[in-house]
Amino acid sequence: MDVYEAVNSRQAVRAFSDQPVRKEVLERVLVAATRAPSSGNLQPWRAYVLAGEPLAELKTRATARALAGDPGDEREYPMYPAELVSPYLDRFSAAAAQRHEAMGVERDDPERNMKLAALNAEAFGAPVVLFCYLDRTMGPGQWADAGMYVQTVMLLLRAEGLHSCPQAFWSMYHKTVSQAVGADDGLELFCGVSMGFEKEGVPRPRTGRADMAETVSFLGA
Repeated sequence: MDVYEAVNSRQAVRAFSDQPVRKEVLERVLVAATRAPSSGNLQPWRAYVLAGEPLAELKTRATARALAGDPGDEREYPMYPAELVSPYLDRFSAAAAQRHEAMGVERDDPERNMKLAALNAEAFGAPVVLFCYLDRTMGPGQWADAGMYVQTVMLLLRAEGLHSCPQAFWSMYHKTVSQAVGADDGLELFCGVSMGFEKEGVPRPRTGRADMAETVSFLGA
């Protein structure tokens, strides 16, 4: 699979099969991902990979919180700006409606938020989840590095025939995650990345993207 195919076929999959992922495949991906861009070569990310019983226990604890209507721990960083405006709000709303319909959660369902949280807490059935942390002393530049690291991991997973779903959701239950992985207080959870083989026969709508002309300007080229 070339890089163009990996980019074009990568999308957030929200239905994974229970087929296990071999450890040697994960190691191959994560060794290659160490080459992700990093300003000053700080390599500020710290990753924990959960599978098997440790992941099952985390899913159980997180799902119990979600089904109890637990709104989550105090947020350590805002997931989105306080006030989204057009065109960002338009893109967000359209993608959310498409995604929730595919997951079978009605927009006017009074238990909508609880159901969505529970689906996230199950990592959409993924057999492996990577949790990406940063040292709390790091700033915006290093958060950008962490994003490039996560993207590199997801593209390498595609090269292995695997899929993924980045989940900022886990930052809502960061205390539960940190207890599960043993992260110390000096680390801040950025996101989780669910990974595995896609479950067959499940609708997977492809989120649209803005036309390049909306986001790119050529000057002198």
